[in-house]
Amino acid sequence: MLSNLWKRQAPQMVGIDIGSHEVKAILLSKTADGYKVMSYATAPVKKGAVNDHDIRDAEAVTESVRQVKRQLSSNSKYAAVAVSGSAVMTKVIYMDASLNEEEMEAQIEIEADNLIPYSLDEVSIDFETLELNSTDPTKVDVLLSACRTENIDIRIDVLDDSDYEAKVVDVEGYALGRSFELVANQLPEGVENKVVAMVDIGANMMTFAVVEGAETTFIREQAFGGEQFTQSILSFYGMSYEQAEKAKIEGDLPRNYMFEVLSPFQTQLLQQIKRTLQIYCTSSGKEKVDHIVLCGGTSKLEGMANLLTNELGVHSIIADPFQGCLHAEESDKSALQPNISKYMVACGLALRSYGKWRT
Repeated sequence: MLSNLWKRQAPQMVGIDIGSHEVKAILLSKTADGYKVMSYATAPVKKGAVNDHDIRDAEAVTESVRQVKRQLSSNSKYAAVAVSGSAVMTKVIYMDASLNEEEMEAQIEIEADNLIPYSLDEVSIDFETLELNSTDPTKVDVLLSACRTENIDIRIDVLDDSDYEAKVVDVEGYALGRSFELVANQLPEGVENKVVAMVDIGANMMTFAVVEGAETTFIREQAFGGEQFTQSILSFYGMSYEQAEKAKIEGDLPRNYMFEVLSPFQTQLLQQIKRTLQIYCTSSGKEKVDHIVLCGGTSKLEGMANLLTNELGVHSIIADPFQGCLHAEESDKSALQPNISKYMVACGLALRSYGKWRT
């Protein structure tokens, strides 16, 4: 079970975010007023090695993680990684509040057999007690997480082959939600009582995590990301994939690209976000979220935060934890700040070093 990884005291861990475009890693230390970046690194991933969050080419991903390890100015041997995609299932269930953890675990095995569309022999299961149920105080809300064991094992093997020991295998949406702690001070006072949507826009996947009162209450993924933008540039201007990717990163595009390519892509992105927010509101009974925090490599597209603010009527910002409670040496900060928003999942994983651990 996943919980077997979570039994010991938390060591300091490198948060390693394995994406379809690159591997991002960060190591944080706790300070009196937040956290400090001790080391960070990124390395490209061979195209096609990770698809829909499934590792298709373990050797290529291992090489990327090894590159990251060589870049990190740290001897830390422990790491936290995340699973996501269609292989992961999470659900809040309700259980008798009088059960102890062992009794709850036995009961969850029974519940899981009815909830999970795979044989229990093929999945790893974990659970976390949340809080007393708001409508029935004799019950407690329990977050049940399940993932196909092969998806966990391949990540553990990649880390092992890179001389890391996996201490935590998390769910990506919850790692993203945890990173809200780093950017809370970016938002207006009283945000702890508001509903905040963290939206990570990666190369091929958009991950949502809704945070209420420092608790992640909703996660969802959409198969949409910066790759679609690259493909639009490629097809519209007759470029190769490498040329399109380079032009996107460097901003070396024709004058009319904002009208021809950027605006249509932003409209698609807006619709994806709007649809997911509607699903959240329907499931939660809330009218809307109070704030949107954009992160991920595609989040910094020109005018994206303003577009969401204007079209959705929701205050939207780009994540910058250096405006929150994250610190770094000046040289690291100046180098990292332009791209810090794409490290939010990795930061959420690294924060597992300082969270509550079950004993």
